[in-house]
This record gives sequence, structure tokens and C-alpha cells, in this order.
Amino acid sequence: MAHNEAVDVVLVGAGIMSATLAVLLKELDPAIKLEVVELMDSGAAESSNPWNNAGTGHAGLCELNYTPQAADGSIDIKKAVHINTQFEVSKQFWAYLTQKGTFGSSKSFISPVPHLSYVEGDKGVDFLKKRYEALKPHHAFDDMEYTEDKAKMAEWMPLMMPGRPADQAIAATRVMGGTDVNFGALTNKLLAHLASAPDAQVKYSKRVTNLTRKGAGWTVTIKDVNSGNSREVDTRFVFLGAGGAALPLLQLSGIEEGKGFGGFPVSGQWLRCDNPEVVKRHQAKVYSQAAVGSPPMSVPHLDTRVVDGKTSLLFGPYAGFTTKFLKHGSFLDLPKSVRAGNIGPMLAVARDNMDLTKYLMSEVMQSMEQRLDSLRRFYPEAKAEDWRLEVAGQRVQIIKKDPKKGGVLQFGTELVAAKDGSLAALLGASPGASVTVSIMLDLIERCFPEQYRGEAWTTKLKEIFPAREKALETDAALYRRVSTQSNKCLELVEHNSPTESYA
Repeated sequence: MAHNEAVDVVLVGAGIMSATLAVLLKELDPAIKLEVVELMDSGAAESSNPWNNAGTGHAGLCELNYTPQAADGSIDIKKAVHINTQFEVSKQFWAYLTQKGTFGSSKSFISPVPHLSYVEGDKGVDFLKKRYEALKPHHAFDDMEYTEDKAKMAEWMPLMMPGRPADQAIAATRVMGGTDVNFGALTNKLLAHLASAPDAQVKYSKRVTNLTRKGAGWTVTIKDVNSGNSREVDTRFVFLGAGGAALPLLQLSGIEEGKGFGGFPVSGQWLRCDNPEVVKRHQAKVYSQAAVGSPPMSVPHLDTRVVDGKTSLLFGPYAGFTTKFLKHGSFLDLPKSVRAGNIGPMLAVARDNMDLTKYLMSEVMQSMEQRLDSLRRFYPEAKAEDWRLEVAGQRVQIIKKDPKKGGVLQFGTELVAAKDGSLAALLGASPGASVTVSIMLDLIERCFPEQYRGEAWTTKLKEIFPAREKALETDAALYRRVSTQSNKCLELVEHNSPTESYA
């Protein structure tokens, strides 16, 4: 075994999280020596792959589950505002890299696509109107439009209106400034940018088989999946950004902060349409409400996706259940993740989420005709021959200890870091990719506290990020100025609705 090469940072997984963190660290300290190791033979092969996720470009503009309604009927907008400003921070980073001139054109990974919310029934209409009234006064949402006018909706979403009952109560909101992001293309741009820098390596077909404490850092054992040869790398910091595989690696590390976490894997499927005649009539991301009793992950949406210059439509998601933690993983992933420290929380979640398990099983058993029935709620005139099933990536939802319930299932992302800042893991899923930059900045603050507060990094961070989330949430003029500048750099200029000529 080749032994004890030394680097400053080892990042496990070549997805959007590791790629973002690696490039950020290299910008902050060009002398830092780092290595990215990836199990697959290319970057962005799992959750960051564009066909493994649909609702990209999350900015809180159309996702109704980010604005929950309280028992008194009021709408809480805090989460939507926070996610919106986090996405603006992501845009600042991408704009900075694009401006540097070494990153290439942003058009390969980000496209302007309007974001719409759509609801049915009197209760849905009442909710959407209240949501609009709550969001509209905030500067991040001041260009939001609301309508109950079916003729106006036929302009906004011409594919979705023909074939509906004339007396159906429906409403929609629209924000023209939404985007579609191809996180696969972005990840590979970041990795290529990284690989061109000195002392930065990206190595594929490599599996991390062991993590051992060594002084203030770690020894990472890395196996080549093709040759079977192993080597050991000493490092002062390890990032586990391997999607569903982050949990088993966190358990392998043995850090105290990782104990008690479990994972609940959820698979997904989408209906995909590449027929240009259908695709051109729907230039938008349209989100609706999950059916009563369905989990947040099941929020249906009909999305324009722009991948490698070609536009397609995706509808879903249709959830499913498998015991794999990665799309290319093993059916033993879930059983192997059970430990003495997390069996209690996992059993408590199993007990309290029987409805979710039944729901997932029923989704798995659906026929193509049943899936098309769900699509026709959005697009009444959908034809079976225009759509095919696409298997999405795995999402491993977080299970964690809870003093009252024993264990809870948590939707979202969580950063778990060792007390001494020598190792960090990212667990969970959505809105992950869209807010990656904010999550990685949080990681840097927690795991590199001295450098983060030092003059050199502080100065560089101010250069990359003219405004962070808290300032963007409260300062309307600053928000508009910074957002406009990012949009200009990323070529997301004001445009007329591309659907108008098809109405």
C-alpha cells in the first residue's frame, strides 16, 4: 500500500457540494493543497446529474411548501425569503467566476425560465392569494404577478389550459426572473476550473475505505476500484460530500457528532418529454400542492429543463423506495447503516411514518397509466406516446434523535461537523444544490474559523460576495443592485415570456 501522501484537504464525492467547496477554498487560499476523490468515473454522476433532479434553480419563488400556512390562516414567508437570498449568494459566486474569464460562459449551466405556482379548488385559490399578498411586499418577490383569469393563465402556461372544466376554480402566480440550472454542467465546469489550478487533483474510480484519526487530522485510505490498489493520504481536513454515501462515511469516521444519525432512502422517477412541439408550448417551472397526506417530497411540478442546449419537460416526482443510498449503490446500504446509536431513532421513525412507507410503496406499484393520470391534472391533453419514464437520483432523508419522539425524519440538509473542525459531512437533500454556496460558506466558517476571521479571507470573501443573506433579506436597494449585477454577468437579462407567441 502506498503510504502517507499529504494534502491539506480531502473531499469525498465529485458532486456540486465538493466542487463548490474546493473552488471556494482555492480562491481563498491559492496555496492550499487538495484532492477530490470520486467513486464513479466522472463528476456529477449521482444527485448533481441533470436527469437525477428536476426542480433546480430553487429560489423560493414557486415552491409552495416553503410558505406554510398557520392554523390562523397566516402565511409564514421566512423560509422562502431565506432560500431566495441563499440562491442570490450562489449567483454571486457563479458571476464572480464567470467574470474572472477562466470559467467560460454561464449559458451552459443557467437559463432564464419563469417560475409559476398553480393551485386548484377554492381552498387552494385562497391559499395562493394569501401567499401572494404575504410575499409581494418583500423586495425579493416584488415582481410576482397573481391571476385567477383563465385567459391570462393561457398566456402564462398555454400547454396546461386546454381541456379543463370551464367552472374549475384555479389560480396562478408568476415570477419572470426564475432560472433553470444544470448542476451537472456547473459541477463539471467547477471541477475543470479546479483541475487547472496548481496543487488540486480530481481522481475518479476511487473508493474511500477507511478514515482514521491522526493527530489533529486524518488518514484517508483510498482504493482504486479498477486495479484494487490502495493508498493512504494524510490530511488536516476531510469533507464528506458524497450524497447518500456521506452517512456510511460519517459512521466510518466515528466522530461523536455523527452518532445517532440514520438515513431513509427515497428514490424518484419522472416523466420526460422531448417532443419539440409539446416542449415549445411550456417554457416555465410550474409547482403545485402535494395531495393531502402526501410528504413534501411529492410536490408535483412540470418543469422546463435545459440540458446541453436542448430543452425538455419533466413532470413528477413519483416517489419510490429502495434500500440503496446511491443510484449506483447496493441494496445492503440501508441495513449496513444500522448501528446501536441510531437503531432507536430509526425504529421510532418507522413507527411514526407508516403512512409514508405505504405511500412510497403505492408509488412504486403505479402503472404508466396511473402516472399519466397525475400528469393530466397539470396537462389535460397529455398523450402517452410523448412521455417516457426517467429514473431519478437517490435522496437519503435524515433521521435524527429527538428527545420526545425518539427519532424524527427531517427533510432538507444538515451539516455535521467534528468539534475540532477536522471533518464535516453534508447529509440530506432538497433544496441542496441551489443553496450549495451558502452551505459551504457556513462550513468554512465552522471548520476554518481562524482563517475565516483573518484579514486575507475576509477581504477575498467581500470581493466574491458583495452581500450575504442577512443583508439581502433586509436591504431592498442592496438586493436589487447585487441581483441585477449577478443577472448581467450570468446573461440572465430581462426577457419577454417565451410562451406568449404560442398562446
